[in-house]
Amino acid sequence: MKGRRRTVKPRRRKRAAIRYILRLYVTGQTPRSRRSIENLRKLCEKYLKGQFDLEVIDIYQQPALAAEGQIIAAPTLIKTMPLPLRRLVGDFSDQARVVLGLDLKTT
Repeated sequence: MKGRRRTVKPRRRKRAAIRYILRLYVTGQTPRSRRSIENLRKLCEKYLKGQFDLEVIDIYQQPALAAEGQIIAAPTLIKTMPLPLRRLVGDFSDQARVVLGLDLKTT
């Protein structure tokens, strides 16, 4: 095989997907709580498909977690990862505000 060169292409490593860790604090099964859960799940499926963990915490059933998270209003969303930590309050119906608040890349 003289004269033939074989070029070896370097293997491209797949980037590890950024995983979003989200905690949503709600007050029972009120209409506002249900609406915030539904709106947030839709948004996550649209912008973070397969890249998020969403934990819903009812502050009536788990008040210690609410105290630990320093929750003073509900519904409150806390994004713990990736940094920086972000807090949003509301029903998350304004998707543009939530995308901006969570610093999501929408390319």
